[in-house]
Amino acid sequence: MSELVMDSAFFGHVLQDMGALIEKERDYLTGLDSDIGDGDHGINLSIGFREVNKQLDELLAVSPDIATLLKKSGMILLGKVGGASGPLYGSFFMKCGADISGKTEVNFDELCGMIINGAAAVQHRGKAELGDKTMMDAFLPGVEVLQNRDANAEPIETFSTFVDAMHAGAQSTIPLIAKKGRALRLGERAIGHLDPGSESSWMLMNIILENLKKAV
Repeated sequence: MSELVMDSAFFGHVLQDMGALIEKERDYLTGLDSDIGDGDHGINLSIGFREVNKQLDELLAVSPDIATLLKKSGMILLGKVGGASGPLYGSFFMKCGADISGKTEVNFDELCGMIINGAAAVQHRGKAELGDKTMMDAFLPGVEVLQNRDANAEPIETFSTFVDAMHAGAQSTIPLIAKKGRALRLGERAIGHLDPGSESSWMLMNIILENLKKAV
């Protein structure tokens, strides 16, 4: 397996690209949310990531390590993003750095651990399980891939499988009845609709994959 090292600048590019993605897909994600939620998922994420990117140069300058950069970014999302997505994504980024305090570079195994920690924080915050029609339907299959990864496999191959599992997990929400959030009140009327949080989560993780490919 080739060594892959990511520094603060790498994560700065990731955050920047995530913001660009959300701007591009804002109306699509909001449309998904209009079907079964408050109709503001894309709008809220756009507000949050705009603020992260507005402050990104300063965040990179004042953050002594990757964990601080991600924690500060998560705090911005927590404070700026309305609805459920703010606390959930805020928790994800804030907890990503739990095991890498003080590090200015991380390897691929550490990156996997960061995402596993972030997903665990989302689950703890949202109290959702597999099959509840939430972003955990994307994250949990992806986390399983990371936890069971082949130590000898190429990082890009492993991370591609992770993103594919998340994408498939998002698609699996279409036939489900929602057990959490605003969609819960719709009962069977939520069947046939894609959960917006699961869709945005795999798309955001795909941004990390795209940046990993550039780093190889």
